[in-house]
Amino acid sequence: MSVRVALLGCGTVGTEVVRLLEDQAGDLAARVGAPIELAGVAVRRPGRHPGVRQELLTTDPAALVARDDVDVVVEVVGGIEPARSLLLQAIKSGKSVVTANKALLAEDGATLAEAADAAGVDLYYEASVAGAIPLLRPLRESLAGDRITRVAGIVNGTTNFILSAMATSGAGYAEALEEATRLGYAEADPTADVDGYDAASKAAILATIAFHTRVTAADVHCEGIRTVTAADIAAAEGLGCAIKLLAICERVPGAGRGTAAGGAGGVGELGAPESVSARVYPAMIPLSHPLASVGEAFNAVFVEADAAGQLMFYGQGAGGAPTASAVLGDLVAVARNRVGGGRGPRESAYASLPVRPIGDVLTRYHVSLEVADRTGVLSAVAGEFARRGVSIAAVRQTGGEADGEQSAREQQGARLVVVTHGAPDSALAATVEALAGLDVVRGVESVLRVEGLGRPVSTLGVAG
Repeated sequence: MSVRVALLGCGTVGTEVVRLLEDQAGDLAARVGAPIELAGVAVRRPGRHPGVRQELLTTDPAALVARDDVDVVVEVVGGIEPARSLLLQAIKSGKSVVTANKALLAEDGATLAEAADAAGVDLYYEASVAGAIPLLRPLRESLAGDRITRVAGIVNGTTNFILSAMATSGAGYAEALEEATRLGYAEADPTADVDGYDAASKAAILATIAFHTRVTAADVHCEGIRTVTAADIAAAEGLGCAIKLLAICERVPGAGRGTAAGGAGGVGELGAPESVSARVYPAMIPLSHPLASVGEAFNAVFVEADAAGQLMFYGQGAGGAPTASAVLGDLVAVARNRVGGGRGPRESAYASLPVRPIGDVLTRYHVSLEVADRTGVLSAVAGEFARRGVSIAAVRQTGGEADGEQSAREQQGARLVVVTHGAPDSALAATVEALAGLDVVRGVESVLRVEGLGRPVSTLGVAG
């Protein structure tokens, strides 16, 4: 008996999957209890894969998936279609599935999970988030007996490389992106990475598993790093912070919650339901936090749970070999289940918690303003924050210090930096919009969120 595998896609990751299957065939067979054999590899252009045995190559993925001698389908094509249709075809015909397709899982993972449950087959997708880092399986299995409260971290290597390069060299965003492209960390079209969409898909998957609630990419608030400047990086350093693109998934307690949530919907003790927040944006984090030191294209994710406390997962988050490692790990697990007659964990979405909109999320802002240097400016700016119930933690003014008449000082202007205490994001955003309309404000230069990630506010270096 052997476990026969159909591989859909043979790009950077797929090529490594083929290589590992061949190089480690003996070890894999020993671990599974039966040989793992490639039944076929679906590609677009067979002539571009000289490293794969030609008799395995096909341009008809549907026919490959439909073959009776295929036990497991491994998909590394990416995108929504035809991947979704092919995987559903495989599942409905009784084949287990291993996929690295974060976009599909974030958009319609529920359909795949329901189909897998109905067919009694496995659906594994460790490689969809954080490459080689074992993350999803610990969330789904190792922490199944705990209550996870937060999953937050750096899940996109391209943006982390860019921001790290800006911090170490003083380069601007465009220069750092150009370097990332030259070194192969950024695609020719980096939109999915730099605009946050890649991280948002991963955040949806993480939140779904961690909080037993179906969260899609559309539920995740998403902002990218295109607007981050060298001045922002310098400002963060001045506050004892680093800027990172963060994926943050949190369980938000219901009002008055003091005990574990009970029943579907997670209703707290005073009747107010718990909710889930999932968001992606660049933010300042304290240099004292371990995430601040994660450099280059590495990924790192913090998990917080009631009993386990804080856990950190760190490593290579992308690339052919690291991602293929995760695919092979899933394939071994699925193959063992096929040989032993068992099944892996099914989808757990019993909680069905509502997803909280970004406007209701408590956060902090770092706002940099170009203002006229004249009497009453600070009072006018502070008044807009006060009108919306936003408390100011720190104010710093630079410029406007030259000698001269009042008119000369007004012409020169000044830079005003305001760091807030925690407030609903909607109130903070409304305040920034109002500030832009003040006659004493010449422009809003930048707005960045400030995240403590569980650290005391005092570690941010902005008190006073």
